[in-house]
Amino acid sequence: MQLRVSRIPKEEPEVLEIRCHKISEDVQEIIAFVKSRQGQLSAVMDGQNVEVPLIDIFYAESVDNRVFIYTAKESYEVKLKLYELEDMMRGRSFLRVQKSMLLNLMKIKSIKPALSGRYSAILKNGEEVVISRKYVSDLKETLKRRSGGDVR
Repeated sequence: MQLRVSRIPKEEPEVLEIRCHKISEDVQEIIAFVKSRQGQLSAVMDGQNVEVPLIDIFYAESVDNRVFIYTAKESYEVKLKLYELEDMMRGRSFLRVQKSMLLNLMKIKSIKPALSGRYSAILKNGEEVVISRKYVSDLKETLKRRSGGDVR
């Protein structure tokens, strides 16, 4: 597979084109990666409406019937239910890891087993997130598909 990158004038829209004989697993993985880095989410911070790039979101959490998204240093409230956000993030790098939490897999630095069948994920900003026992198998399956190998 060849890779070509061309610089274009700022007036022209940027376009990423994939030309392939068939849509293989590698091509699907590239498409999923590109999609995971696109888009924004409308949120509220200190009473102000803001647009948060999806690539900046570490995780989303439901607390007292309100949904918050967290970036490396900030938190925002979104006017969606967690299941609505989960549906919106389907096909991107977000995965439910607790009843009340979605995690951006691209923001994980490391994962290690914890007590009682749970796992612990250390995020790139240093935060630690617990992956509840119920969602460990989903996490393993997702990581296995992404790596193409065996995940224990």
